[in-house]
Amino acid sequence: MPTEYLDQLSRKIVLPITPKRIVSLVPSITELLYDLGLYQNIVGRTKFCIHPKEPLKTVAKIGGTKNVNFDRVAALQPDLIIANKEENQKEQIEHLSEHFPVWISDISTFADAMEMIKQLGIILEKPNEANAIIQQSTTLLSEIKKQKKQRAAYLIWQKPYMSIGKDTYIHDMLFHCGFENVFGDQIRYPTFTLAELKERQPEIILLSSEPFPFKQKHITELQQIFPNCIIQLADGEAFSWYGTRFLKTFSYLKEITEKANF
Repeated sequence: MPTEYLDQLSRKIVLPITPKRIVSLVPSITELLYDLGLYQNIVGRTKFCIHPKEPLKTVAKIGGTKNVNFDRVAALQPDLIIANKEENQKEQIEHLSEHFPVWISDISTFADAMEMIKQLGIILEKPNEANAIIQQSTTLLSEIKKQKKQRAAYLIWQKPYMSIGKDTYIHDMLFHCGFENVFGDQIRYPTFTLAELKERQPEIILLSSEPFPFKQKHITELQQIFPNCIIQLADGEAFSWYGTRFLKTFSYLKEITEKANF
């Protein structure tokens, strides 16, 4: 009997059976599906779905997160496509929805991520595995010691410089790690000049490894302008990939928190 589900945009999708052929358009969710034990059901993924590396080598690529190849998707005949409101293009998702069930995630907080895991666990008949991931993630998050709030700027792009606003998952992860986002009064991904950044008086500047690949040379350049700031590279996957990536980068997040709160 067909079953109705609501995705995180409150869209209704109808699934006649438990999905057996899944196309994932979201790198972090592709990893989650594998960790739920559904690796045999993943028939398509984007070129940015890189974890876990070896098992995904045999899974068909259907383009990028924002340039999906419709013909490749159609050839795979998925009974479920999983997308994300921010990471995928609205027009492309609407087109795919005309032909296949598309479940869309919408993640702005750690709590949203946990709810996503719970819902997919139900839809894909992996509730016990999903609940175990949620319990472990929630327990580990509580172990991050937030001794004080340190003013932090998290940079995701250069030319122009871009940071993150209060309605992003990265902002929420910064909060849980004991940082106060200096652009917390902004939304989405604000651009700024270095003069404007100075006015916000960050104590620490985190240079993300993605989407712009900041390197040591960028630390050297910025250190001359912000001599009193702690400036360091940040693992972008740890701060922006929601799902089981948190479990694999927890030690790193805990370490960076402790270093900042010395």
